[in-house]
Parts: sequence; structure tokens; C-alpha cells
Amino acid sequence: MPARTLYTNATVFTADGSLAEAFVVEGARFLYVGHEADARKTAGEEAVEVDLAGGFVLPGFIDAHTHLLMMGQALKKVPLREAADPKDLQRRLREAAAAGDAPRILGAGWLYSSLDGQRPTRELLDEAVPDRPVYLDANDLHSVWVNSAALAELGIDDNTPDPIGGRIGRDPATGKADGMLYETAVQQIVWPALAGYLTDEDRDAQLEEAFANYLAAGVTGAVDMAVQDDDLAAFRRAMERRNGTLPIRVKGHLLVERHESEADNLAQVAKAAWLAAELDGGWLQICGIKLMVDGVIDSCTAAMKEPYADGSTCEPIWDREALTPVVAAADAAGLQIALHAIGDEASDIALDALEEAYLRNGPRDRRHRIEHLETVTEANVKRLAALGVVASMQPVHADPAIQDNWRNVLGDHRIERAFPWTEFTDAGATLAFSTDAPTAPHQPLPNMYVASTRRSALDPTLEANLPDYAVELAEALCHATRDAAFSCRAEEQQGRIAAGYLADFTVLDTNPLQADPSQLLTNHARLTVVGGTTAYDAGTAAASRRTAAA
Repeated sequence: MPARTLYTNATVFTADGSLAEAFVVEGARFLYVGHEADARKTAGEEAVEVDLAGGFVLPGFIDAHTHLLMMGQALKKVPLREAADPKDLQRRLREAAAAGDAPRILGAGWLYSSLDGQRPTRELLDEAVPDRPVYLDANDLHSVWVNSAALAELGIDDNTPDPIGGRIGRDPATGKADGMLYETAVQQIVWPALAGYLTDEDRDAQLEEAFANYLAAGVTGAVDMAVQDDDLAAFRRAMERRNGTLPIRVKGHLLVERHESEADNLAQVAKAAWLAAELDGGWLQICGIKLMVDGVIDSCTAAMKEPYADGSTCEPIWDREALTPVVAAADAAGLQIALHAIGDEASDIALDALEEAYLRNGPRDRRHRIEHLETVTEANVKRLAALGVVASMQPVHADPAIQDNWRNVLGDHRIERAFPWTEFTDAGATLAFSTDAPTAPHQPLPNMYVASTRRSALDPTLEANLPDYAVELAEALCHATRDAAFSCRAEEQQGRIAAGYLADFTVLDTNPLQADPSQLLTNHARLTVVGGTTAYDAGTAAASRRTAAA
């Protein structure tokens, strides 16, 4: 019989509407959850007892939308999210260039609002680093800002055509390439080019960095929302190093890129179906596909029903004609479909395609998802709920500290219904919370702070943004655990602390349900357990840091 461990002296948030005070783990699963006296009887005299010293226990967070390899990469890039203005951004780049002889300067997280109204141009970057390529990921990962050396390295000149669904930025006066690359120009030009400069050892180290940071934050599962060949190979190598396991449980959606040929698009669906059949284990599973219906608000690439404040419009990456056959084929194959849709027109397109797939393929439990839903009509909130589609949303994207540019480019009534989380639950939809790391910090507790207050985790002095859309903290915790598990068809195994469920849980320093919301910004994971095995212990980690420093 597997060894039993009795955990006591804690407040246990089960995510099923109740609290407990003790639980028993046998092997990889919870055996009993409830009162301490009954837990002791169930555990037996030979059980190992762990006194949690008054900690707050909850199911391990499941980041229902993230990018693991990109997150590990971003943690190694020049951090630019807090750059105050163009001069500050240039200073950070100069310092990075002076710190070593890396062949390229890679940065991440810059915000359009930090540019003080200036256009992001290659000349601004050339002033800081003229002698080697510079690649800066925008905070939303939907555009990359590069200098002249990087344009040359990519083979982009003033006559390079735009890819389908993307755009090479051009100077409005001269028409010359200005150093900005948007949407599929990033996915199909920049990403493959930079991937070619990395070794498998680089990618393995980046993935391990992501795993370690997630475990330290109390995350035990993740849904990777843009899996490509390099990601998949890195996951396989990580499993080989661990005899078929991973540090956290990973589910993946294969990124389907938009091509002219319907046959090419459908071939990607067939590949995903083959991988889903091959990889269907408890640690790594390919469960579906990801489609980028549109872009993002900040760069005005989200597909909106009405023009942006400057009068511009943007077509979707996937129009109805191209999208519907792919969605119908994936649905027929039993794959989960995740549709990135930020603009209100994009959610129209996504829901239309899903409705057509349902008509063609008949009724069943599908568990499809729409990602982000930052601007969405009231009618489409209700339509999503009626179709049983999961609303997959990221509270940290509503952080008031990064909303200035978002408001400027919309500039109208649409900002009054931004990120309407409570509308989805009121309509009866399942709402799953995630971070979309590295487009935002990966830590779940600041995410819960934004969710439950609509205030800024980056700058708590800012006023709350549309506080009527805030959710109760206990509900937010359920959206990030129980409902995140539901979003990836894992609700019978993960996301709750209940007998029979996998023993994936985290222990926080203090009970956030009994503290001021701001305490979420300083509370930490003390312990993270995955499958009954301690995967992170803050005390051990602190001791290791002290030893290393000595």
C-alpha cells in the first residue's frame, strides 16, 4: 500500500464550496479531506504527519493560458515593462549591451503607453544599440520592435510584402520599413529566425526556468496556448530526463497558422489530431488547437466592429471563410478549439464558426474556448454561454497600470465594458482565469488581486478600473483552480481538494480570505506539492540561496 501523509493545522480551501482542517494523501491522490479527528483515523498510526503551522491550503493553481517556453525565454530578456519613457527604455538597452557581448539584445514587456506619444521606430533603437540586432517583444507578444540591424538580419527591406494576417510597419511619410512587425510577421518571420539561433540546451534551460518559477508560485498545471515543434521537442526531452514525468502537468494547444491554402490549414489540424492520440498522458497531453482570430487592442490589430479612435480599422487574421472549415474539422476530430478573440468583431467570427461546426457535427460535450474576450457584446456573452464555450480570461490584462494606451486607441463607450468577467458568470458560462505569461507576470496571487479588486498589482496606488466587474476572491480562486481544470477537461482529476483527486496543492503563508486584498501582493507559496510529492519548499529554497551566497 502507498505511504500515507497526514496534513494538519491548516485552513483548507477545497474549491467545492467548503473549508476543511486536515487531509490525508495516499500515493499521488487525496484519500480523505475534512475534520482532523477523522483524518487521523483514516491516516492510521504509521502515517507521516505534516504540521502546516496555520497555513492556507488550496488546489494547485492551473494557468489555463500560458506560453511555457516563451515565459522561460522572457525571464532571461531585458525587462522593459517598467520603462518610464523612451529615454529610460534606451538606457536599459545600453546597459544590457554594455554588460556583455551577446550577439543580439533581446527585450520583453515594453508598453506603447511608455513612449510618450512617439512612434516606435528603428531609429529610436539605433540610437541606443547601433552595432547589433535588437528584438523587443511588446507586452502583448503580438508585435516586435526591432532596430536596423535586426531588419537586415531578418532579410526585411522596404519592398518585403506583408504576410497574410500580419504587417510590416512602414513610415507613413516614406513607406520604408520602420522597425515594427505585427501579428503573423512576428509568428512567421521573427519567431522562426530567433529559434534558429537557439540550441536544444538553451530551450531546455528556458523550460526549466519556467517550471521552477511556476512551482515557486504555487502553480501545478499549465495549458500552453501556442505549441510549436520546438516547444513539443523540449517537453519530450524534459519528460525523458524524468522518466516520463514533468514538474507540473502540461496540456497543449497546437498553434495553427493561417495560410492561403485550405489544404495547408487542414493539414495542421490533422497533425494536432495525430499528436493528441499519441500524447494523452497524465503529464503531457496535446488536447487541441489554437487559432489567432485577431490581434490586440494596443497595436490596433484587434478586429473591431467600429473604427479605432484614429479612424483606422483592422481585418481579422482569420475571416469566416478561412476559419470555419478549420474549426469544423477540428471539432469533428474531437479536438478542443481555443480561439483568440479580443475585438468584438473577432468574437462574432469565432462564435459563428463554432455554431457552424455544431450544426455539421452534432451535439456532444466539446469544451471549446474563447481566449481573452476583452471587448465583447452583451449578445455574444449570452451566445457563448448558450453554446457551452469556456470564457478564458486574464485578470492581469485589466491591470490599470497598462490600460492607458488601451483606452486611448479605443477612445469611446467600448471601454465601459472592458473585461466584463461577471457578465459571463451571470450568463451561466464557465470562466477560467490565467495569466497568459509572459504577456503579464506569471504569479497567480497578483492575478487574484486584480480579479477581486480591479486595482493594479503593478501600481496599487491607482484607482480601480470598472470595479463592478470585480469578482469575490473565493470565486476568483475557483476560476483559477477548479474552472481552469474544467477548461482543459481535467475537472475529474485536478482543481479541487477532494478524495480521489490528484494531490496537487499549494500552501500559502496566510489566509487571503481573512486579510486585506493588498496582502495578495506579499503572500507567498510556502509549499507546492504535485502528485503527493513536494515539488517546492520555500524553507529549503531559502536555505539553498543562503548557502549559495555564502
